[in-house]
Amino acid sequence: MLRPARAMSVATLAAFLSLTTLFTASSAQAAGVNYVALGDSYASGLGAGSYTGESGNCKRSTNAYPYLWKNAHAPSSFAFVACSGAKTGDVLNSQLSALNSGTTLVSISVGGNDAGFAGTMQTCVLDSESACLNAVATAKNYATTTLPGKLDQVYAAIHAKAPNARVVVLGYPHLYKVGGNCIFGIGDTKRAAINSAADVLADVLAKRAANAGFAFGDVRSVFREHEICGSSTTWLNSTTLPVEESYHPKASGHSGGYLPVFSAQA
Repeated sequence: MLRPARAMSVATLAAFLSLTTLFTASSAQAAGVNYVALGDSYASGLGAGSYTGESGNCKRSTNAYPYLWKNAHAPSSFAFVACSGAKTGDVLNSQLSALNSGTTLVSISVGGNDAGFAGTMQTCVLDSESACLNAVATAKNYATTTLPGKLDQVYAAIHAKAPNARVVVLGYPHLYKVGGNCIFGIGDTKRAAINSAADVLADVLAKRAANAGFAFGDVRSVFREHEICGSSTTWLNSTTLPVEESYHPKASGHSGGYLPVFSAQA
């Protein structure tokens, strides 16, 4: 009766040692990562609350996807320099100093402010349908004609500063569920136009990222049914207070949307 019990103990011990080896290897791999998070408010976590005291108006949140990834993987170093309101020029001038030849992982969300995201949303919420459609058309034109060159500059500078890093470019979600069940707010024509601008921006980001040899994380599908007017579990703020947090992901949008997309690419 003792032999089967002994055999089971040996098997259990072997399994335990195997799991321990895998855990140790995984920990060692995470310990070798030097991660820098760049970008705008969609990277900093504006709208997700729990802002760090040192970040001031940059509104860096402990609920933002870079911070959540850091907590889950315990990298050797973590520099969170994304800032609310940042454009491509701000990344070039104020954020790239966090990179160096030892950086192994970079995330970046930028381009929406260059294309006039905030002004377009203000026009669509407050003005007529025609004014909204014109604002969206202007944003799309900028995204396809001027933004690509600005992104190329940023991506080239990232590669120059951190030549050994894996770089993940994150896009932007659709803000609205067209045909959704909102009682108040803008109509479906405006909603569809705003979403179409997100599609154009995603195409531009994906192409420029691929051209630079970077990965692209498309968050549109994972946010589906969690858009404004989509369900009771929306991951995005609608018009809210403070106003600057409007049309940005909630904490649930970072944990349920951005984090898994980034983790899959990182």
